[in-house]
Amino acid sequence: MKRVAIMISGGGSNMLRLIEDMNGAHPARPVLVLSNDPQAGGLARARALGVPVAAVDHRDFPRDREGFERAMLGPLLAAEPDIICLAGFMRILTPGFVQRFAGRMLNIHPSLLPKYPGLDTHARAIAAGDAEAGCSVHEVIPELDAGPILGQARVRILPGDDAASLAARVLVEEHRLYPAVLRRFAAGDRTPILIGP
Repeated sequence: MKRVAIMISGGGSNMLRLIEDMNGAHPARPVLVLSNDPQAGGLARARALGVPVAAVDHRDFPRDREGFERAMLGPLLAAEPDIICLAGFMRILTPGFVQRFAGRMLNIHPSLLPKYPGLDTHARAIAAGDAEAGCSVHEVIPELDAGPILGQARVRILPGDDAASLAARVLVEEHRLYPAVLRRFAAGDRTPILIGP
C-alpha cells in the first residue's frame, strides 16, 4: 500500500477527488495534506475526511525558498510518503527539493503540455485560436511543467468561451484524470492515460 502526501494552496478540489478515490482496493492511501497557507480551505476539508494535515506559511520565509522547503520537509518526512501529489500547490519548488523526491512526485497542470506551461493557460489557449484545451498529469522534474506526461484529458474550446468557462470544463476533467493516473501510478504502471473528445 503506497503512502500519498498531497500538497495544496487553496480549496483543494483535486485533493478531495484523490482522497475520495483512495478507498477499497486502491493501491494507495492518503497520509498527509500539506499546505503553504494555514488558511487554505482544503485543510479543513481533508481533516473532515480523517486525513492528517499540516501547514508551513511561505510568508514566514521572505526570499528564502530553501528555508521554506526545509520547514516543509519536517511534516513531509514524518509522514513517510511514497508518492507526493501536487494538487493546486502554487509555489515553485527548488531543484534540490524536487530531486529529493525524483520519480515520486506528480503534478496536475491545466493545459495540454508541452503547450502553455506556467500561468494563464486557458486565456493563452483561447488567444492562440486552439481548437482544444485540457489538462495534464506529469512527473515533477526541476524544469517547470516539463516532466514525463502520465495522462491528458482534452476538451473542445467552444465559440464564446472565455478563460473562466473553459477553466470550469477543464476542471471537471482534472477531477477524472488525476485519480485515474494516481491509481495506475501507485500500482507501478506509468502508461499514459488519454481522455477526450
